[in-house]
Order: sequence, then structure tokens, then C-alpha cells
Amino acid sequence: MSITVHAPYEVPGVEAILTEEALAFLEELHRHFATTRDQLLQNRRSAQEEAARTGTVDFPTETRQVRESAWTVADHPAALQDRRVEITGPAAPAKMAINALNSGAKVWLACLEDALAPNWFNVIDAQRNLAGAAAGTLAFTSAEGKSYSIREDIETPTVVVRPRGWHLPEKHIEIDGRPAVGALVDFGLHFFHNARTLSDQGLGPFYYLPKLEHYAEARLWDQVFSFAEKSLGIDHGTVRATVLIETLPAAFHMEEILYELRDHASGLNAGRWDYLFSMIKYFRASGEKFVLPDRAQVSMTQPFMRAYTELLVKTCHKRGAFAMGGMAAFIPNRREPEVTAQAIEKVRDDKSREAADGFDGSWVAHPDLVDLCRAEFDAVLQEAPNQLQRQRDDVNVSAADLLDVAAAEGDVTEAGVRMNLYVAVYYTAIWLSGNGAVAIHNLMEDAATAEISRSQVWQQIHNGTVTADSGVRVTAELAASLLDEEVARLRTEIDDEQTFSDYFEPAAGVVRALVLDEEYIDFLTLPAYELMP
Repeated sequence: MSITVHAPYEVPGVEAILTEEALAFLEELHRHFATTRDQLLQNRRSAQEEAARTGTVDFPTETRQVRESAWTVADHPAALQDRRVEITGPAAPAKMAINALNSGAKVWLACLEDALAPNWFNVIDAQRNLAGAAAGTLAFTSAEGKSYSIREDIETPTVVVRPRGWHLPEKHIEIDGRPAVGALVDFGLHFFHNARTLSDQGLGPFYYLPKLEHYAEARLWDQVFSFAEKSLGIDHGTVRATVLIETLPAAFHMEEILYELRDHASGLNAGRWDYLFSMIKYFRASGEKFVLPDRAQVSMTQPFMRAYTELLVKTCHKRGAFAMGGMAAFIPNRREPEVTAQAIEKVRDDKSREAADGFDGSWVAHPDLVDLCRAEFDAVLQEAPNQLQRQRDDVNVSAADLLDVAAAEGDVTEAGVRMNLYVAVYYTAIWLSGNGAVAIHNLMEDAATAEISRSQVWQQIHNGTVTADSGVRVTAELAASLLDEEVARLRTEIDDEQTFSDYFEPAAGVVRALVLDEEYIDFLTLPAYELMP
């Protein structure tokens, strides 16, 4: 094999990350696993086509024995026994990484995926920051001379790294003339540089695995982990992975996913926003019964979302794995006390419900929410580190329950269509500029919420949905007109004309194609990535 690095510009410290030995390790990972990954992506397309044709999904019949037999995942390392509050955020820039490490959370989900825009600087800088976090040396001085470093007076969160999903490429690194697999690049560089340091401290390496759609994809990750451990002389089972159940098909494969990863499994997470995106994507042309209300009205208390989260808790605890709650989108705004008070109350309700349902911990996206989340789980956990003993035998969820979108309360409104278009363009522009997460109207938006926004509009067009507030049918013509108006609105809000020209105009073009084209594109980030340096 041959490996080529296409660096569009120099990034400080790149020579310490892309060493000859590290690149050779990436080549080995691709030689063993890239072909299987390609086949699994093809299998996804076949499964989506079948779901679209039948209008349903079910639990796999070939794995009934896995679901009905007795087994548990491996015992958990001490560093992952208590996960009651996890803060999520990108692993770059260094300031944000340090703020997460100083947040007081039990775990930092160091994101290389939906919250990180994968331009060349971020790909390398994130790996540098993760190496600094593993060594305890991460520090940063701003242009204004303000210094940031990891605090020594509080417990530092355990770091759990989220690589990119199987579907995403890494165009800056080519192997045998093809873009590398983003997931293998992210995992491979982190594991190669940090596995020994982390394992010696009993701190991993630990990972969050996104966007899985089938238990065979979990099997591939398990094989990657075993190969990497053996290659670097790390004990088998040192790696632990928490899988985000954030696609519709994965909700039907929860037990099988844990089974495939059982020596390396830590738990499952209810990735709520991507789950909604996946629901829309899978049944985008399957009729009105799968058309969701406006995104703002789809809360975790909707029946099909309750079914999904309660099944997750039951499944995890049945198999000795942790059940992790998802992220509420509401975030505080220190400049607006009233907005902050409303956000805190909504997040409190969310975390209180998760703790009562049996989750072992949950996510927050802002340091100011760490204490709130901890308090809600403290009230339920008391002195216990988790709720693994709570089996939830009272939960019985069928395939029909998971698919009962028609029971969701709420309406599709023209105001909601407008907001979806506004958010999709705004977020895509911010992503193109190099930031993977942004607060828009006091909601934390990342790739998942932007995916919901653009997918809802496509679905509404193709199902002839009529809006409840204006009584008009959502057509391609209406969506194009509303998009023009929302882009014009954004033009008045963005002070810097160069910023608008460089990022918002290209973003509007991406969203226009995604929403109006007859063919549905599976991921917003794929065409947007082509515009990123």
C-alpha cells in the first residue's frame, strides 16, 4: 500500500502526529478493514431501500438466539464506573478542550465527529490536544496573553473520544489513491499516540462510536480494536466503546451491537438528534404517517421516543452495560438571565426524567450545566456510581412502538419550515468556516440538528405536507422562495460581507441542492466537505 498526505497548509505540531510510524499504522488498519467497511456501506443502501419499499423495520430474525441467551459485557474499568455527567464538545481548539477538562464532569466526550468541522487544521489540532490531555500537559495561551491549563484542584474527566462515522472520508490522506476512512484515521492516530499512556493510567483508551446501522458494523469495530491492541502490545479488552444508538436500524440491533463488542463494550447512548434524522431519512418517502411535527415540538416525551429510550435502558442493564442519556439542545446565555432560567428549567426536566428512567448518566453541552445534571442524578443514585442493578423488567417495546411516528403530537408549520431552512444554512456556513457546533437562538446546533432541518423540508416536499399555520402545501417552489427569504434575512444579520460571501453563500447553495433535488443525499456533510479546504 502507499499513503499520501495532502496538506493544504501547515499546521503547528503536525510532524508529531503524522510520524512515519503512525502513518504506517494507518496503512495497516486500512489494509485489514477498509474493504469490509466499503461493503457495509453498500449494505446500508440496500437496507434503506428495503425499508422504503415495505415501510417498516423489524428486529433481525437471524440473531434471535443472541437476544434470548444469557450473556453480559465485560466488567467495567474503574474509570468508567461513574458516568453521571458527561460534557460533550470538540477536541479542537485547545481552549474548548481545556474548558471541558476543567468542567467538573465525570467524562469528557472529546468529539472528532458532529461537533468538529474536519478541516485540515482541526484534524491535526484535535489529535495534538488529545495527546496533551492524555499526558496531562495540555495548555494554551490566547493572542491576548490569557493562559489556559488543566486544573489540578479538581477531578479531571475521563476522556472518551468520538471518531467520525464509517461513512465519512478523510480527503487529506490518500491510501492507494483513495481518500482514507475518516473513522480509521481518527481512531488510528489517537490509539497509536495515546494507547500506552492511557492504559498505563487505567484510563483507556475509550471511545464513542457514532452512526452505526447494523451489528456487523459493531463487529468491524471490535475487530479493529483487537487488531490495534495486538499491534501495540496492549491487553485485549483494554479498549472500551460506548455506541451511540442514533440511527433507526441500530435501535433494532441494540443487543446484537453489545454482543459483538462484548469484550470491548461499555454501554449505549441515546443519540436523540441523529435518531430523529435517521427516522426521517429512512421513511422520507413513505407517506404522511412518518412526517414529524416541527423539530421544536419533537421532545423526548413523544411516544416513539419514549419507546426507544426505555428499550435502551432495559437492554443495557440486562447485559451489564451503561445506559447514557442524550443532550438537551437548550443552553444558558450568560448575557440573558431570563433565557438562561428557561434553558436551565428545560434541561433540569430532561435530566430528571432520564435519571428516573434508569439512565446511568447523561450529556450536557455547556460547563454551566454540569452541576445541574449531577444534581439530578445524585438525587436518584445517592452513593451508588450507576443504576446497573435496575433491570426495567416493566418495559416491553415492540417494533410498532418504535415506529409509531403517527402518534407524535404537534404540527408542521410554515414558521417551522422557515426555521429549518435558516438553521440548515446558518449551521452549514459555520461548519464550512471551521466550527462544528454553534449556538443559534440559544439552542446548541451541530451536524445532527442541521441534518434534521434540511431532511424535514425534503420530506415535507415529497409528501405534499400542508402547514397548519398558513394552510399552504410545502412544494419545491415554496421551499425555494422561503429559502431565498431566509438567506436574505441572514444577510442582514451577518455584519462581515466577506464572511457572508465565503461561507453563507456556499452554504445556501449546499442546502438548496439538498432540499430541492429529487435525489435525497444521505449526509449533508458529504457535499459540504467538498467545499472545505
